[in-house]
Amino acid sequence: MKKIKFFLIGLIPGLIIVFFVLNAKGASCSGYLPNSRVIAETLSKDFEYSENFKNEMKTLKVDEKFLKDSIITLGKIDFDRSHAQKKPCPDYVITYPKEKNPTYEITFEKCEEKAVLSSLKKLR
Repeated sequence: MKKIKFFLIGLIPGLIIVFFVLNAKGASCSGYLPNSRVIAETLSKDFEYSENFKNEMKTLKVDEKFLKDSIITLGKIDFDRSHAQKKPCPDYVITYPKEKNPTYEITFEKCEEKAVLSSLKKLR
């Protein structure tokens, strides 16, 4: 019992210190999941819009800020309908929001230097 007390006396303050140090540096473990990695890589690339995508943006009144800050950043990639191993540019399907009944769906290709957004659909 004495060993457990000494263990906890060291563990709890250690966890608190590590939490504050990592939190101050902005580190998180969420960037290691496949959904987060693909979204982060996509946002780091230049965006290129197809004519169909531009027309849908105008029709649905979706601006570029909402597209990047909400739909892509907070969306969920549907890996069942995506082709992540396709060469040279894998294509993905993002649904937004992450709930069971998404509102928007985007199809895009993530190439080496750019992300080509090909379709935007409003689902409901």
